[in-house]
Amino acid sequence: MNPSASDDLVFIEDEPIPEKCQAEDSRWRILVVDDDPDVHEATEFALASIRILGRRLEILHAHSGREAIKLLTHEDDVALILLDVVMESENAGLQTVDAIRNELLLVNTRIILRTGQPGHAPEAETITRYDINDYKTKSELTHSKLFTTLTTAIRSYQQLQRLDASRSGLEKIVAASNQFMAEQGLQAFAEGVITQIAGLIGVSPEGLVCAAAESAESGPRLQEYRIIAAAGPYRHLIQRRLSEINDSHLVHNLNQALRNRHSIIGEHDVTLYFRKSPGEGFAAFINASQPICEVDQHLLEVFCTNIALCAKNVDLVSALRQDAFFDRQIGLPNRVALIAELDERIARQAQDDTILALIDIDQFSTTNDILGHQYGDGLLKLVAKRLRTLFDPTVYLARLSADTFALLGKQGQIGSAQIQKCFTLPFIVEEVEHAISISIGLVVVDQAYQSGAEILKDGYLALRRAKRQGMGQSITFSRDIGAEARERAQLLRDLRSAFDNRQLFLAYQPQVDLLSGRLLGVEALLRWRLPDGSFVPPDRFIPIAEQSGLIVSLGNWLLHVALHTLKRFQAAGFPDLKMAVNISPVQIRQPGFQESILQALQETGCSPSCLELEVTESVALAGLDAAIATLTALRQQGIGIAIDDFGTGYSSLSYLDQLPANHLKIDRSFVSALSKEGHGARIARTIIILGHELGMRVIAEGVEDEGVASTLLELGCNEAQGYYYGRPMPEAEFIAWLAEPTRKRA
Repeated sequence: MNPSASDDLVFIEDEPIPEKCQAEDSRWRILVVDDDPDVHEATEFALASIRILGRRLEILHAHSGREAIKLLTHEDDVALILLDVVMESENAGLQTVDAIRNELLLVNTRIILRTGQPGHAPEAETITRYDINDYKTKSELTHSKLFTTLTTAIRSYQQLQRLDASRSGLEKIVAASNQFMAEQGLQAFAEGVITQIAGLIGVSPEGLVCAAAESAESGPRLQEYRIIAAAGPYRHLIQRRLSEINDSHLVHNLNQALRNRHSIIGEHDVTLYFRKSPGEGFAAFINASQPICEVDQHLLEVFCTNIALCAKNVDLVSALRQDAFFDRQIGLPNRVALIAELDERIARQAQDDTILALIDIDQFSTTNDILGHQYGDGLLKLVAKRLRTLFDPTVYLARLSADTFALLGKQGQIGSAQIQKCFTLPFIVEEVEHAISISIGLVVVDQAYQSGAEILKDGYLALRRAKRQGMGQSITFSRDIGAEARERAQLLRDLRSAFDNRQLFLAYQPQVDLLSGRLLGVEALLRWRLPDGSFVPPDRFIPIAEQSGLIVSLGNWLLHVALHTLKRFQAAGFPDLKMAVNISPVQIRQPGFQESILQALQETGCSPSCLELEVTESVALAGLDAAIATLTALRQQGIGIAIDDFGTGYSSLSYLDQLPANHLKIDRSFVSALSKEGHGARIARTIIILGHELGMRVIAEGVEDEGVASTLLELGCNEAQGYYYGRPMPEAEFIAWLAEPTRKRA
């Protein structure tokens, strides 16, 4: 056996321990139940000087079954009942036994039936059912036989009592083990040990002391130990060294247990050693008002084993709690800790005049991508340090996510201007100056809030509103923002329901050659019709679908429907017609996006050359390199790529050169400007020239009249779509439109 593995199981008896648990004058209690006074007198005389298992006997008397039941209701620890079978009635004895077992529930007390009438012996089944120890006629019970019978019965009672004590003790140990798993550190763990040992052996928690080896910071004094938890008259010794305590017996036992790593059992005290880890442990000294009995000694052995196992988990539990509430990378409380702090302030009704500020570093992910995660981590640590330095120590600082921090304090301590001021000077990261801008979401905390999570949710709503307005913005939460968020949440629920209930459909708008007027293609546009016949604008529900991820399912469905419809359009006499489908950056980020496009083409039987995917400049948000790789692979399969809404985003022109597009769409905002005074024509002309220089065909959307179409043609634009040629139409209406005799085929 590995010696270290059994350190916490070694028990050394300091002095001989008597077998009994009870005090010296404790006695076995025996109840005599008989309606004959002579039997009581004779039994008392016969048992007067007898000792059984080291203890004298105490005789209790009852002269009827009813009297016996009444007495047993109030008397405890009756080990044995000598019961006459026939008393006030022939069945009085057995009726009394039934009441003892089934009403009083005295299952450990032993019962010996006696009778002066041999013909009234109970049947074997009755003896078994009522757990009757023995049956004797009164003439059989000579002095020697009576002693033997009583000894056998009392030994049986003693064993049953020990089993009960063990069962109860084990239940306490299991409960204690479960409780200890929730403790957060050694001191709390040790305090729990004091309470549990006291309950286990039935003593007051007063007079219990725990000691543990001092930490490594204490220096070379390796043999010094310190009190880490105490109760009752010893409480004043907490954090004292053992060498400073005047109780020599207590000090000796604790030193012996800790240095030799074993437990010591004395007659009126016990010192238990618990091994926390190899070379480290703690000990508990317990004063007991009576000797520690054999059963309790065994229970303490089991307790030591269990608690030693729990003690090994104390550091693990502490580390897990640290991870749950603390951000190790930056050294700040995390989101869970902030919510707990807010909840605690609400519970104390201390949230008035409090403000929560969420601070988000603008474009931090770009910094990470360009300069590396090590650089980004260094920047975050400097941000945390500056916030901690410039704000009052009473302000609660936490890190909520990669680049989002939180400040919680009084309104006079925290404000938008104060926070922005912290970031006016650049940070020095790896000897390079780095200026950053931040977005701020503020929440004024009041009595209306019921939970920390609710406060934090509103903080995020304000922060998102600030970020939508641009970099460096600050927004304080208002009920209007909350109402808007609820409306958006309801809109998302309605959109999911509409998708499930097939309230969404596709409308198709023609795309034509500006010079010849020939039909070249069609764009599939998603529409949402409400039950009342009204429509939800796409610019309302598409962003929500993208933010929620629902756009992935919607986009896959849209692609399949559009391609199936294209086959029907081609069968109507337009075999070379192309189908343009809008693709979200969220879809492009999905694993297997390229495979899903090719699979849809295969399932519908459409040629790749008949499909065009329209992407916006925001495709760069999906990760430019990955997006370029995916789109290039699709382009190589013969699928067309169009850049939609060009000129309305914030992307670099270099993105345009890198994307494998063959079509460039002029946004309707520039097209509509062609019919007005101003710079619309110059912008449109610039986009057309740029597209041609990059080898792309240019298509203008939003063409509403002949004048705009003519101007675009003069500027060199190749294609157009808009109400001048045809509005977006459901499939049946579009097929009818195709059938018009003036329609020019591609």
